[in-house]
Parts: sequence; structure tokens; C-alpha cells
Amino acid sequence: MATIYFDMDGTICDLYGVQNWLKMLKNADATPYKIAKPLVRLCTLARMLNRLQKKGYKIGVISWLAKNSSNEYDSAVSTTKKEWLARHLPSVRWDEINIVSYGYGKFNFAKDVEDILFDDESRNREEWTGKAFDATEIINTLKSL
Repeated sequence: MATIYFDMDGTICDLYGVQNWLKMLKNADATPYKIAKPLVRLCTLARMLNRLQKKGYKIGVISWLAKNSSNEYDSAVSTTKKEWLARHLPSVRWDEINIVSYGYGKFNFAKDVEDILFDDESRNREEWTGKAFDATEIINTLKSL
């Protein structure tokens, strides 16, 4: 069965809506990742993901770290992103959480042509070897599975 992957920043959480997010990232401040608001209705998303897991789908995250960051900051960001997922989607039991270096090809995680990626970054969708959708298509796509 396929794996359904989600990008985080700009896809399920509104990192770019946090005031001064870029300045904070450049100053190695993980706060934007902590305070970013959800971009989707999380109770609906959680319910759909739990239903899809019962049908046999695996659920995962592939999210980038900050650009040009230190190992220490990468660790803080990785921890903060996992805490965001636990706080906002507590009923979801993720099969995979991959927090990877900025720019790392997300296509490296596609194991099957049926694997699905939701990502706001067009390059990631174009390089994906499975099925890829923009963040705006999450709910309608999941409903169709």
C-alpha cells in the first residue's frame, strides 16, 4: 500500500505567515516553527489520516530544515517540528517523520509509484516519482482515496 507524505512549512503549517519568520530563521531562532498556525482543518485531516491508515496506507512527513543552518539549530528545528505535529495532530500515529537538510530531494523517499506527496514547492512535486499535489488539494485528494 502507498505512503502519503506531507511537507510541513507552507503545506500543513503556516511558517510563512509568522511575522519576521525569515529574520528569526537567519538568527537560528526556532520560534516560527513552534508558533506557526495550521493551514488545514486539523481535526478533519486527523480523522481522514486515521481512516486511511486503517485501510492500509502509511502516513509520513518529509520536511526541510532551515537553509544554511548549524547542526545545533538543525537539532532544535527537528525537535520543534516533531513537537508541532504531536501538539496539533495528537491522534495521528506517523509511520515516518523525515526532517531533512534544506533542498534534499524529497523524491528520494518515494518507494512506489502510488506514493503521494503534498507539497507547496513545485520543484518537489515535479521531481516526485509518485503522485504529487499542491497543499490546496489535501482534503479533496484524501477524500478520493
